[in-house]
Amino acid sequence: MSSRRMAAIRALVASRLAVTAAFAPRPGLRALPFGGPAPSPRAALHASAPRPVARVAVVLSGCGVYDGTELHEASSILVHLSRAGAEVQIFAPDIPQMHVIDHTKGQPSEGETRNVLTESARIARGKITDLAKLSAANHDAAVFPGGFGAAKNLSTFAVDGGDCKVNKDVERVLKEFHQAGKPIGLCCIAPVLAAKVLGSVEVTVGHEQEEGGRWPHAGTAQVIKALGAKHCVTGVTEAHVDQKNKVVTTAAFMCDTTFHHVHDGLGAMSSDLSVSSWLPDFCAAHL
Repeated sequence: MSSRRMAAIRALVASRLAVTAAFAPRPGLRALPFGGPAPSPRAALHASAPRPVARVAVVLSGCGVYDGTELHEASSILVHLSRAGAEVQIFAPDIPQMHVIDHTKGQPSEGETRNVLTESARIARGKITDLAKLSAANHDAAVFPGGFGAAKNLSTFAVDGGDCKVNKDVERVLKEFHQAGKPIGLCCIAPVLAAKVLGSVEVTVGHEQEEGGRWPHAGTAQVIKALGAKHCVTGVTEAHVDQKNKVVTTAAFMCDTTFHHVHDGLGAMSSDLSVSSWLPDFCAAHL
């Protein structure tokens, strides 16, 4: 065999040995079948240690922006909570809707009736519980998405404004979580529920002027003030935190804007629910 061919064979063998060495397991690690080091037994032990999980109750008000829950807000909240590793349970009151709106026309459907719990189950993929069974003792936080259902089914705000009445279980839940010092998140029109039930809290529904139609429901801020609460002006991608009362709010679709801006604001609200160690460390680390 020629010396030139022998040199070529030695070079090939050397290169393959180098590649094999590069992928050899390091001390304390074992090789995985699909490449990449596996944790040592000590690391695996720490990784499998139980971590606290935030238990969050999400309260819906039907299905559909004009007569129930705003679906995009509810879905966005559920995505943010899921990403945070929270354990979510969905609730809704077992009551008739105020009315049914034909969403293609924006008008009431005469003679049609629907149930808030049944409609909310559409969003919950069937996994839903009667709001009457929700207890603050079993959860770390409560979140109320918006949509006109908060003003029509969870309360009579859409009809009576500041003189509205709040559903008895909604009122009970808000008071229970507040008295227990557990955080409450509300978005869109839902902050009026906290203003009505809890009184001197700080909330936001966005801006206080319509600004050419960008904030079509800006007048809500004045009603909130009349109820004894403080309204704080925020942008749609922001959330306001009432540190004292542990109430976190964001404007969401009180602003006429694009979905991703609302999604970002709901992300800020979900993240702020964990501030000041309100929720277990697991959620605070991942939100």
